Amino acid sequence: MAGAAPRVHYLADFCCPLGGLAAGKPRVLCHEAEVFLSTGGELVYVYDQQGGLLTAAYKFPAQVWHLELLAPRRALLVLCARRGLYCVPLDRPSRSASQDNGDDEDGELPSLVIPVDPDTCVLPDTTLCAFTVLNEVFVTLAQGPTQWKMQLFECPFPGEDPHPGGQIGEVQLSVCTPPGGVPGKPEVPRFLPVLCCALPPGSQVPHGHLWGSGGFMLEEALFGLLFGADATLLESPVILCGLPDGQLCCVVLKALVTSKSAPGDPKALVKILHHLEEPVIFIGALRTKHWAAEEVENVHSDCLVALGHHGRTLAIKASWDESGNLVPELREYSLPGPVLCAACGGGSRMYHSTPSDLCVVDLAHGGTPMDPEELDRHSGGLPPLLFPTSLSICSVVTLSVSPRAPEGSAELLALSAKGRLMTCSLDLNSEVPGPAKMTRADAGQRIKELLSGIGNVSERVSFLKKAVDQRNKALTSLNEAMNVSCALLSSREGPRPVSCTTTTAWSRLELQDVLMATCLLENSSGFSLDQGWTLCIQVLSSTSALDLDSASSAITYTMPVDQLNPGSRREVILPLGPGENGVLDLPVTVSCTLFYNLREVVGGALTPSDSFEDTFLDECLPTVLPEQESVCLPLGRHTVDMLQCLRFPGLASPHTQAPCPLSATTDPVDTFLEMLREPGSEPAGPASLRARYLPPSAASIRVSTELLRAALEEGHSGVSLCSATLQWLLAENAAVDMVRARALSSIQGVAPDGTDIHLIVREVAMTDLCLAGPLQAVEIQVESSSLADICRAHHAIIGRMQMMVMAQAAQRSSPPDLRVQYLRQIHANHEMLLREVQTLRDRLCTEDEASSSATAQRLLQVYRQLRSPSLVLL
Repeated sequence: MAGAAPRVHYLADFCCPLGGLAAGKPRVLCHEAEVFLSTGGELVYVYDQQGGLLTAAYKFPAQVWHLELLAPRRALLVLCARRGLYCVPLDRPSRSASQDNGDDEDGELPSLVIPVDPDTCVLPDTTLCAFTVLNEVFVTLAQGPTQWKMQLFECPFPGEDPHPGGQIGEVQLSVCTPPGGVPGKPEVPRFLPVLCCALPPGSQVPHGHLWGSGGFMLEEALFGLLFGADATLLESPVILCGLPDGQLCCVVLKALVTSKSAPGDPKALVKILHHLEEPVIFIGALRTKHWAAEEVENVHSDCLVALGHHGRTLAIKASWDESGNLVPELREYSLPGPVLCAACGGGSRMYHSTPSDLCVVDLAHGGTPMDPEELDRHSGGLPPLLFPTSLSICSVVTLSVSPRAPEGSAELLALSAKGRLMTCSLDLNSEVPGPAKMTRADAGQRIKELLSGIGNVSERVSFLKKAVDQRNKALTSLNEAMNVSCALLSSREGPRPVSCTTTTAWSRLELQDVLMATCLLENSSGFSLDQGWTLCIQVLSSTSALDLDSASSAITYTMPVDQLNPGSRREVILPLGPGENGVLDLPVTVSCTLFYNLREVVGGALTPSDSFEDTFLDECLPTVLPEQESVCLPLGRHTVDMLQCLRFPGLASPHTQAPCPLSATTDPVDTFLEMLREPGSEPAGPASLRARYLPPSAASIRVSTELLRAALEEGHSGVSLCSATLQWLLAENAAVDMVRARALSSIQGVAPDGTDIHLIVREVAMTDLCLAGPLQAVEIQVESSSLADICRAHHAIIGRMQMMVMAQAAQRSSPPDLRVQYLRQIHANHEMLLREVQTLRDRLCTEDEASSSATAQRLLQVYRQLRSPSLVLL
């Protein structure tokens, strides 16, 4: 066995199609120093090994399927796909060399491309698939509509009449699969049949010719056992045929010649030796017995081998049974596949190529050393197992064993899938170090190691299954997240598939009234919100309505959404105020947003969660994880203003105790003085003092009756316009049902800090605005002793009016004729008041405490005038 590393020498490169050469069609032959090569295209190359040059290239009219060399006559037999058999003499060109490489498939050395003369076609036949040559005859195999047909012809002589002398025999083989494709253009078969010739001992055939044609001589015992007494007595060569369906059959050549007058009977002429049940790739013969060097020339092959495409190998050898009778020993082996090509040398070694490696097996002892007892036991027989040895050469598509190798070595001529022609020299004298014979202790330790390895593999498989499940779950979650995102982003109008509504109500917590917000998350889509989804609620309180320079403060609440199936709801209750200072800053904005955490879902699926470490995961994790950590999907924004927070103790039912107004944390001294106050006396707190001695401030806004009726026409039928307007303003207040039941047009409420607020809605007529006469309007007035509460309530009313005007703007007709001069005068008055406000505020910063009282009083009066303009919303 070749134990040393092979020496590889690259001879030449040939162009190949994209993806590389396909196995089955390329061929390579070697005769003396010349190499004849076909890459499976239309060209056959002649390469000189001594000079290292490409000496010629013959161009055929179709794809070359097979070629053989007639060495004594210096002629090349070439089978072209769907054309027939060509016989090309090598001593003289059949045509002048072509100088045009426009149609040359390889584009190499155009001056050496020789187009083949059509007259060299010695056997035009579109059904030919294989042939072989022996002495003065050649055998062809044609694919008929239903059967294979073997024919025998006299060999052509290159010269004036190169055509064959005529058919001298024919026989039908087994049933074949008809070629596919359209009629007239059958498909190119994937696997071609294999033909070779087996000769009995004593046949007068030149050794070199037999080697080049793929033929071989078998020892007398094996020849007789395989082909019968008739072939032995006639000393007839036998044609071996390997078919794409796996059949291995034989035909005695002299019996086929005798059937020249009429086709022979297949049952009498054709013998099926075996069935590999896969396409036959190679048929050859080996010498498995060890002989002295001087005796090798006179020793013939004693083992017939056949190799299938998927690695199934058949070996047949003559052996003695227990009774002393000579019987054929047949063994089947399994080699790595798929097999691309194979070849045999003059000894016991067979070479076969797979896409990943070129291997060699020795049928003398299976490819591994044996102890003396085992060697004696298998002496003269076939080894029980074959152990291929790698030569570390991949993707060899055709292979030939060179007869020029010196004694004790072997030289392979190979063509790779990338079009590289190479030689591989092997030293046959060095042995492959095989495994030593193991003791029982070593065998036990080996079994333990194997069992441990099996356990590790099992644990690894369990871990990988868990990782696959995690990734499948992550992919499902990502798919649902994509569907939810698309549904939310595409539903800008109408009901949303996932919504979050916010309502407010007062509640008593720890002896204090707290305004609570209830956020209701509802899933109306067809998808579930599972892992990775989080509901984020941001509460933003600001005094920007009162002070433009004030800072805003925000609190964010996050709640994981777990298993929110379609049609389900999730309720979240959270406090809005008051804060630690006992003050509720209004307005408060509640923003609801859905967040999908991409890193949590994707990172959790890619990060190993077990003791195993996957280097691939470590490498791909930074590149696979998204740069953006989450996806944000806004659900809605709700503003909580003064009108929603008002409480109305006077509307409480007699049997229901009205909630106490909110108050700041009371000082213990004030509590003690309050307890000493006489019953019936008035309280002396700051709020009561302000309500007693300061006149209430007021702010108003006027809206045309026509605009209000158009906006409130639905749901307020049978109710006065003033009462409908009050109900509309308090629609988001918890007491709106009691206001609606009593049909009130004015109401006394309590602000969150305990200050009374009076809401009055009445109809007024504006006489100075319209040219056509008085304009009917509704005036909404807010009265309170707290200027801050008036500002908050006025801001809430204006916000509602803005939304109403924007909704009605597209439906309203042009406004009535107005007195433009009157409007300009009002605008000028307001501009003057705004300038006065700025002046007064600047003065307050520079005056002392005594003189600033009058300035503050005047500033308050100007603010009241600005809060009660003489304009109306139309």
